[in-house]
Amino acid sequence: MDPMIGDMKINKFVRAAAVLLGLSLVTLVPFAVAQTAPAAPAAAQAAAPDAPSATPANAGGLQLKATGTKVGTINIEQAIFASNEGQRDFQALSKKFEPKQAELKNASDEIDSLQKQLSAQQDKLNDESRDKLMKQIETKKKAFDRSQQDAQEDFQSQQGEIGNRILTKMAPLIVKYAADHEFGVILDTSQQWPRSPVLWNGPAVDITQPIVEAYNTQSGVPAPATPAKKPTTTGAVTKPAAPAKSASSSPSK
Repeated sequence: MDPMIGDMKINKFVRAAAVLLGLSLVTLVPFAVAQTAPAAPAAAQAAAPDAPSATPANAGGLQLKATGTKVGTINIEQAIFASNEGQRDFQALSKKFEPKQAELKNASDEIDSLQKQLSAQQDKLNDESRDKLMKQIETKKKAFDRSQQDAQEDFQSQQGEIGNRILTKMAPLIVKYAADHEFGVILDTSQQWPRSPVLWNGPAVDITQPIVEAYNTQSGVPAPATPAKKPTTTGAVTKPAAPAKSASSSPSK
């Protein structure tokens, strides 16, 4: 089964990382892949911890100065998902939500079945029977929409918690790598231009893979047997179409 509803929405903890890394050394642009997904509720956003106070270029106690002159890039989103810890925890999260996705799919299929019944029989139904069936579809669709939104917000909130935890531990590694390799600025390429400040970059300046490897070594988490797929809206439960309006003003048969 495809992963659960909603893409990763990481905003507050990316801003936290910008403080952790020090704006004079590393510039991180907040990203949100799910352009069409509903925003997480205020309670979910509040779950992300605030950035600890940190001086520029001070992450995890590292007192480093931005003395380098090179410009590098990192895809923070990819680094989080590609890490062994990220793959393990996002796989577990998708598995956790499989029962809810199955429940939503059953509800969606039931609504679709009722809509097909209405379409096939509406000319044979009197006004009272037709209106009763349409009301039943509308009630079920409203319940489905509420349940889907609640599940999506819960899923996105838990995604954000995982990403926040990983990024907080990854930030000092980015700072150290940048300092050791004489980078003065690291730009996030999780989004494409113009949302990202990076118009174009080559692989020679990208540090995503070295950071993933360093993080895997630090965390000690083994690689999963089956690589995790990044959660996407593709394959999520499709919202049933609104029932077609019938000519209920026609006389009863």
